[in-house]
Amino acid sequence: MSKKDDLFGFDDAPKAAPADPFGLGAPARQEDARAQEAAAEEDLGDEAPPAEGWEDETRTDVTKCPACGANMVFDSGRGKLYCEHCGTEKDVDARRSEELAFETLLQNSHEWAAESYSFRCQNCGARGVVAKGEITQTCPYCGTSNIVEEEELPSLRPTAVVPFALDKEQAVGGVRKWARKRAFAPRRFRKSAKPDKMSAVYMPAFSFDSNTQSEYSAVLGKYYYTTRRVNGRVQQVRKIRYFRVRGHFEMGFDDVLIQASANIDQKSLNKLQPFNTNDSREYRAEYLSGYTANQTDKSGVQCWEEAKLVIRSRLQTAILRQYDYDVVSSFNISTQCYDITYKYLLLPVYVGHCPWHKKVYNFFVNGLNGRVTGKAPVSPLKVTALVVGIAAVIVGLYFLFRYFAG
Repeated sequence: MSKKDDLFGFDDAPKAAPADPFGLGAPARQEDARAQEAAAEEDLGDEAPPAEGWEDETRTDVTKCPACGANMVFDSGRGKLYCEHCGTEKDVDARRSEELAFETLLQNSHEWAAESYSFRCQNCGARGVVAKGEITQTCPYCGTSNIVEEEELPSLRPTAVVPFALDKEQAVGGVRKWARKRAFAPRRFRKSAKPDKMSAVYMPAFSFDSNTQSEYSAVLGKYYYTTRRVNGRVQQVRKIRYFRVRGHFEMGFDDVLIQASANIDQKSLNKLQPFNTNDSREYRAEYLSGYTANQTDKSGVQCWEEAKLVIRSRLQTAILRQYDYDVVSSFNISTQCYDITYKYLLLPVYVGHCPWHKKVYNFFVNGLNGRVTGKAPVSPLKVTALVVGIAAVIVGLYFLFRYFAG
């Protein structure tokens, strides 16, 4: 099956490509997250399991203050543009964003360069975006000032944005609380960790909605026990009885979120969620005033391929939840995705680092709810004490067992 044929579905087992490469048409009846056909269970007994095979008006500068002419910035607390020189406020046309048909992502050629410019850090290689008319002086990731402007901005223009809701002071407070909870960090770090050069950065991501239809088959196993006598003692022996299951399953997915920047990995993004993407705003250049945004390092289609892996995993979990089993010997699924929509989002994240003994430990803060994730130094003394403690417990249990066993 070609990559194009499988763009709207995935299949564990080889099969003939569908006549319609866009998968199944919407069925007459859609039902979320419930099985449509219960599978019959075929008892296989104790033998080994058998094998189975995304145009809006563009702007060329940041918004100028109507009173004094200075650049205005988006104020997260006010939810408005704000002039830091004279205090003038201006509303943003905060329309709610809409889901876009997936087919538009395949043919989208809009660019972001009319209203923004990109920069690159010569020290760590990070690439970002700021509104035209603004100047970035330091890299939000490594803190150096080795910033150069790039000639072009090839990225797609975002379709949606989740504006910052927390200010920098609130984010700093969240990092300090997070540091105090790092049990294996040095004591001084936990008490005095202070974020250095924290920056508000919009992280690019794609979110996908989709309905799915799946055909699945699996071989599952259930434990049972027999008894036998060894050297005069009765012992229980655990065995597995395998059985087959198969069926049809339909499930809907809402806002499967995939990061599109190399500056934050998917695991870290998952730890920062939720971002309330269902209530995101339609992207406007005003939201970028006073902030930095990362460029995408992956296309929307690449992000969709990753989203399908997430969908498959969630489907497997939902399907297996129907059965009483202890082990999964094999699981095969053939899925078609339809009614696929997407948003190309900018997510609010504070990026910073805590210096410690000539090393820099990066962290991220959700600019909406304050969740923190990142790395902290580890105290060798605490790790050693833990290892010694565990070893002592194991030795103690061993001698206790020998004592009672005679």
